This record gives sequence, C-alpha cells and structure tokens, in this order.
Amino acid sequence: MGIKVMKWALLAGTAMTAPAHAVEISYWMWDGNQAPVYQQCADAFTAQNPDITVKIKQDGWDNYWTSLTTGFVSGEAPDVFVNHVSRYPEFLANGVMEDLTDRIATDSYDMSGFLPGLAETWNKDGKQWGMPKDWDTVAIVYNADKLAEAGMTAADLENLTWNPQDGGTWEQTIAKLTVDKNGKRGNEEGFDKANVATYGYVSSPLSAFGQTEWSYLAVSNGFKYIDQAWGSKYFVDDPKLAEAINWLQDLSLDKGLMPTQEMAGKLGAAALLTSGQGVMATDGSWMIGSYLDNAKFKVGFAPLPAGPEGRKSMFNGLADTIWSGSPNKDAAWQWVKFLGSSECQSIVGKAGVVFPARPEAVDLAIEAHKARGVDVSAFTKLATKESTFSFPMTERGQEVDSIMKTALDKVMLGQGEPAEVLPAANEEINALFQ
Repeated sequence: MGIKVMKWALLAGTAMTAPAHAVEISYWMWDGNQAPVYQQCADAFTAQNPDITVKIKQDGWDNYWTSLTTGFVSGEAPDVFVNHVSRYPEFLANGVMEDLTDRIATDSYDMSGFLPGLAETWNKDGKQWGMPKDWDTVAIVYNADKLAEAGMTAADLENLTWNPQDGGTWEQTIAKLTVDKNGKRGNEEGFDKANVATYGYVSSPLSAFGQTEWSYLAVSNGFKYIDQAWGSKYFVDDPKLAEAINWLQDLSLDKGLMPTQEMAGKLGAAALLTSGQGVMATDGSWMIGSYLDNAKFKVGFAPLPAGPEGRKSMFNGLADTIWSGSPNKDAAWQWVKFLGSSECQSIVGKAGVVFPARPEAVDLAIEAHKARGVDVSAFTKLATKESTFSFPMTERGQEVDSIMKTALDKVMLGQGEPAEVLPAANEEINALFQ
C-alpha cells in the first residue's frame, strides 16, 4: 500500500494541513471481535504519532489468508498483518516477512517483557520475524444450565480423566449429558443414538493439527507431532494418535454421543453449543467472548480432561509482522512497537477479548472477565511448561495440512480406520521432505 500524502482540507472554512510527512499504513487481521479493540490502539497511536494513521481491515479466517497471499503476489499486501504459526514457515521461505532484529537493537526495544516462549516462537536463527501479540490455550466450554438439569455442578468437571480404552470419566460425563428425543440419557438403558436432541459433546470438523478438537487427547496419550521444531519427520503413524482419533470416531459414529462430521461441518462447535444442541465443547481462549456474547444460557469453562500423561493443551501465540514489500517500513515499525507495548496490550487486556502477550495485560483480561462474573482460570492455569505443547512448525505446512485434513475427514465419515488411514498419510507427509 503506497504512501498516501494527505491533501489540504477545509474544516469550518479554515485551511488546515496534515503533517508534512503524513502516511497511512494498513493493518490486517481476521478476528472481528478484536478489530474494534485494536481501533482503540490505533487511535491512541495516532494521537502520539499524528503523522501516521492506521487503517484496519478485518476479514474471515479463510478469506484473510487468500487475500494476504494474493496481496504478496500483486504487491498490494498490508504494511502490517497478524501472523499465525501455521503460516510462519511458508512466509519465511517465501521472504514476505521483514526481519525486525536490527530495528529492535537500534531502538533498544525490550523483548523481555513478554510471557516466556512467545518472542522465541517468532525467532529463528537469531532473527526476529514477529512481535508477540497474544497467546491461547484450550479448555472445556459448557452450558451450565444443561449441566444443572443433569444434576451436575461445575465441580464435577474439574478433575475429569480420559483414556482411549473406555474414555474415562470424560466419556461418562459426555454420555450423561447426551439426551435423545425421548428424554433418555446416553448412559441410560433405551437411549436412542439415532435420534439425539442434545449432544453431550460437540466438535468442529477435525482440523489438520487438531488444536481444539483432538490434540489435547492425542498428546495426553503420548503422541508427538514431529521430531523437533522446524523438523522434517512427522509421527502421524503413531498408534497413540490412532487411538485418540478412533475414540472420537466411535463417539460420533458408533455411540451417537457427538455429532457426525456432516452435522459439525454445517455448523461448527460454537454454533452447536450456543444454539443449545450441545452441552460441552473444547475450544480456544480466543473464543471466550464469542460464547459469552452469543449464548442465551450461563456459560462456564472447565479444565481439559487429564489423559494417561496428564492434562495437555496446545499453546499458541500470534504475532504482528511487517510485510517485506511495504513501502512504509519505518512507520510500520512504529506501529508494531506500539502493538507490543504495555499501553496497547493493556487496552486489549481490559477488553477481555484475548490474553495479551504481556503479563500485566493478562491480569487485566482476567479482571475484565471476573467483572462479568466469569472464571477463566481453566485457560490461564494451563499455561505452564508442563501442561502445554507448541503448534508443530515445519516447512510445507499447507501441504501437510491438506494431507491431514483429507485423512481425518475420511476417518470421521466412516470411510476408513485411523490405524490404516493415518500411517498412509504419514508416508505422504514425510515424502514431502525427501
């Protein structure tokens, strides 16, 4: 996006001029809940930097990445964009990200104020490719009203366990909360799995890396995605993964305790839950506000069930990145610095839409939720080194995504067994790196 020199303007009949070097920079993101909050940051930034204005564009997840990729090719990409670790290796290989290392050193910008691990995620071979933005974990989201109807309380969800053999107390709870159209529960004699009114557990279609749908099960069962960060060997053929996916397949296709892939694909976990068709889902902390705003019942959050190797959640952190082709890199850097500052992150924290990258702003987010009577500790208490694992980062990420998604769709549609489909997918994936 080129520099836009502001023209003379007439205000109330008086000639006014913009600053001599006025520039407008573009900032793209995909989360509609965050866009208004970041507009507050943009207003505060321009108040301090009157020669720079920020134009924010928000688009849905799929369109966002399509538009961004098209922009890189056409030369019309945004000056600054929100980056995700799933795209990071691809963008690095294609040279579309600006290295921030020298600017950080020149300005003596303190990178130590972020939560541990966030800045490091966006640093490769000593070069910094993104400014930490926020972080997320996964927890159980539930309908407190339907929980009460089943004679259960929040305390009953605090210490759930799971194993791939019988599903543990996690499956027992899902069964109890599932109700057919005759009022029979999933753990009662006569339950009609073909005519379910409310599912105990709802899930979106299984994504390639299973951030919210299956990773908490597989990793707690001993599964490991890849040999190392930026590695070239995947372990999708691990029986530990097949066991976890097989459990989900059975839960849906054999036991009727979870919607089928077709039903999930039409609506998704959030829509199924907020519409009253489900009682529990596993979802990310970035969705807290969406559930609270859209549900007509009391929403609660509970810790993930603990598997054979304990309770595990994917830990992900977004970043703000400067496009390497931006004609406004100096102004873009000023904006990116502000985005990572305590001032902007505190604005975001007070809004309670996500957990920002700075600890003082996280505290503000927790307080914002507490003021609404919402306990989000199920997400925050899990943010430890012992309980979290990173999103798997490798090159060829989009191709891996496509192979995995095809394999998981096949399994959840009942067209193949995990123990056969996943090893075949693993061969195809690892062939990409040979």
